[in-house]
Amino acid sequence: MTEVPTLPVHTDLRSVLETRSSCRGFRPDPVPRETIEQILEMAQRTPSWCNTQPWQVSITEGEGTERFRKGLAEYVRTSPQEPDFPFPAEYRGVYGARRKECAMQLYSSVGIAAGDRQASSEQTMKNFDLFDAPHVAIITTDEALGVYGAIDCGLYINTFLLAAHSLGVAAVPQAALAGSAPYLRTFFDLPSDRKVVCSISFGYADESHPANGFRTDRADIGTVVDWVS
Repeated sequence: MTEVPTLPVHTDLRSVLETRSSCRGFRPDPVPRETIEQILEMAQRTPSWCNTQPWQVSITEGEGTERFRKGLAEYVRTSPQEPDFPFPAEYRGVYGARRKECAMQLYSSVGIAAGDRQASSEQTMKNFDLFDAPHVAIITTDEALGVYGAIDCGLYINTFLLAAHSLGVAAVPQAALAGSAPYLRTFFDLPSDRKVVCSISFGYADESHPANGFRTDRADIGTVVDWVS
């Protein structure tokens, strides 16, 4: 039996929010099924429009993860992106600046020089290897619920991430996998009216991996909040 890593557990919300980060390097150790079920039970408390709870979750483990990982990498190399929900048309102003800063922090942490497009492309492909995570969760919504179903799923994804971190499980939300919606639909045998929102790769963090050594900043609330009296 694989020994479960002993990791810090966070029990208060501020601690969870301040210490959670996106993991981009995982250990091979699987997360026990009972721990995953605890995460799912907590995530199920997510609020949604009219309590519709539109999310459905497909989770891999063991050989299922390996088959998915191998097939996804092959699909990405030979197929165009076809997300169910359009990706951003552009990143304007501060949004582009924040995106670039995050990328530069990641590249710097793993030793990729500015302008090295081959190395940055190779790093991007690690998304489709799930950063070596032992599990991936695919989150889908009902087509008829439209954008608000997707918004509710976004809330679910955040709750999942926080719940996982509170139990010592590392995770990373990945919109990149949603670009391969046709492959995901085939692999998981998803009905045509289920639309892929996002994926979450999860497991136990490899604390020695350089990609896990940086932290992104958050904007001051004064830049995002307008008070009306």
